Amino acid sequence: MRCLGVLLAFLALSQGAEIIRLPLHKGKSLRKSLKERGLLEDFLRTHQVTFSRKYSNYGEVASEPLTNYLDSQYFGKIHIGTPPQEFTVVFDTGSSDLWVPSIYCESDACQSHRRFNPFKSSTFQNMGRPLSVQYGRGSMQGFLGYDTVSVSNIVDPNQTVGLSIQEPGDIFSYSEFDGILGLAYPSLASEYSVPVFDNMMSQGLVAQDLFSVYMSRNGQGSMLTLGAVDPSYYTGTLHWVPVMVQEYWQFTVDSVTIDGVVVACNGGCQAILDTGTSLLAGPTSDILNIQLAIGATQGQYGQFDIDCRRLSIMPTVVFEINGRKYPLPPSAYTSQDQGFCSSGFEEDGVSQQWILGDVFMREYYSVFDRANNRVGLAKAV
Repeated sequence: MRCLGVLLAFLALSQGAEIIRLPLHKGKSLRKSLKERGLLEDFLRTHQVTFSRKYSNYGEVASEPLTNYLDSQYFGKIHIGTPPQEFTVVFDTGSSDLWVPSIYCESDACQSHRRFNPFKSSTFQNMGRPLSVQYGRGSMQGFLGYDTVSVSNIVDPNQTVGLSIQEPGDIFSYSEFDGILGLAYPSLASEYSVPVFDNMMSQGLVAQDLFSVYMSRNGQGSMLTLGAVDPSYYTGTLHWVPVMVQEYWQFTVDSVTIDGVVVACNGGCQAILDTGTSLLAGPTSDILNIQLAIGATQGQYGQFDIDCRRLSIMPTVVFEINGRKYPLPPSAYTSQDQGFCSSGFEEDGVSQQWILGDVFMREYYSVFDRANNRVGLAKAV
């Protein structure tokens, strides 16, 4: 079962908004060009960029602004086909397939969103392969094709694209986005489907084999960056966490504590970093322990309510990951709407795996490094 996901940022290689464009000779890496000019050491120290296996002659850094919809959905724009047809998608680190609604879909969800018309694209090819994707909430059925996909300034030819024929239920009917672009590992993708970022990497389209995400709170500024890390979105240094299973972006959490006392994940547990999950989910017993410790009470529809007057005295919940502490203050794990406050923790009664969704990622700038199979975390600005 796949989680539903979204992402972020922009790399400025000089002071201000100007970007350094170094002329590269054929076969010469950016690292070598910087070194020849005596700029490499200063560049690495200033920007703390981790170089992956290559900077190709044609590799790009792409910045895609994300819309923050009520702190619950983060989505951006892509274009599919020739001429391009525009769609809004969740950039989802909890799944690996790309799909959008098609003109063949008559589900309510499709009728209220943009639908791709393959007849209007001169580059579309039908693969004749079915596609079926099941998420934590919601599902789709359709078929696969090939077409050109553009994300910001990166043009990705011969990309597998799913076109929905059915989107059962109403979960996608109420979404502000049209489709989903998965950014997890290819082992999580459907048969015959190649994840967008993998296709970009194989063609040398991205400057580095990593991407990064910044999620704003209550407004503008969220960003997905393909091919780079942007130090302007975090403070301090990035701390790296090895990926344990190359499906989701999965790693080990050492413990979850409040005031130094373990309240969940005793002895360690597995977690995934998921841009497509709004809250922070965990096993039922652990989440109930946390809700009790922060003073949340059971409300309607599985939601836990909080007395807004207690926000200033509520405790900080600390996730320890790879020997580092990642505190979540009450301002991070609670939400307030029209005078009502609620907890950002939710139960996952099916899986023993934790899902560190937007609640966590708003606090911590996140780097997803495919070259080294690791996740980088730093305090977001």
